[in-house]
Amino acid sequence: MRVKLYLRAAVAFGVMVFAPSAGMGQEPPPGGGAQTGPGQGGRGGGRRGGGGFVPGQQRPPGDPAQIERGKALYGINCTGCHGADLRGGDMGGPNLLRSQAALSDVDGELIVPIINGSRQSGGMPAIPIGADDAKAIAAFVRSVEATIGRQGTPPSAGVAPPSIVVGDAREGQAYFSARCAICHSITGDLQGIASQIPDAKVLQNTWVTGGGRGGRRGGGGGGAPDAASNRTVTATVILPSGERVEGRLLRIDDFLVTVSLADGTERTFRRNGDAPKVEIHDPMKVHRY
Repeated sequence: MRVKLYLRAAVAFGVMVFAPSAGMGQEPPPGGGAQTGPGQGGRGGGRRGGGGFVPGQQRPPGDPAQIERGKALYGINCTGCHGADLRGGDMGGPNLLRSQAALSDVDGELIVPIINGSRQSGGMPAIPIGADDAKAIAAFVRSVEATIGRQGTPPSAGVAPPSIVVGDAREGQAYFSARCAICHSITGDLQGIASQIPDAKVLQNTWVTGGGRGGRRGGGGGGAPDAASNRTVTATVILPSGERVEGRLLRIDDFLVTVSLADGTERTFRRNGDAPKVEIHDPMKVHRY
């Protein structure tokens, strides 16, 4: 419910949002930055740009009939975990666009064993389908991988995205006023944000994480501080004597808490359960929540 209301809040001031995809890939991308033009080396060729080699991106086009069949089988067996666009689904499966196996697969030799259960110990169950069906799913996954424009940007999976404008704008306005307006303003730091970040997925990720534009712009800000301009996590250590020590939080665990004071010195306190009491102040907590 909180997430639903949070998304509605964005609509109240014209921010277009896109349904978030759960579960990022457990495997790091093989390279970063844009890939342009053919490259050499690696299984199946690849594309190389300023960010390095991406394996498996340059492969012969697949059989359209096999890909179409694989798309249907993927929708039945895989969408729940990996999402319709391969970026991760509601059941928490990893992002296949960042999967080394998916990026490097040529003819099912890497994907099919996973479908058959080679990674059950890692939480990926075996899918009870035949060998031809598994290869068709692999062909569909490769066809989507082949449309990646640059590393990290989602390709088109041939699936129409859900509406990015959802919810009741009046409820969103009320939520924004109660929860967001203390740091943000629709006439200040958020004015025109939907035009400046036209990609719906990037915009929502920026909004939820609190990233993007820093500093309040123009009038109408209402004097509220801009959360993006101060993300420092601070802590107040309340000693048994009543003394309060405040500073930038450097470290906290079950045994120690260390803060950096205004004069640049550091103080470390031993912790024993809830003593001393520690109050943490994190400006970005509401975004993560």
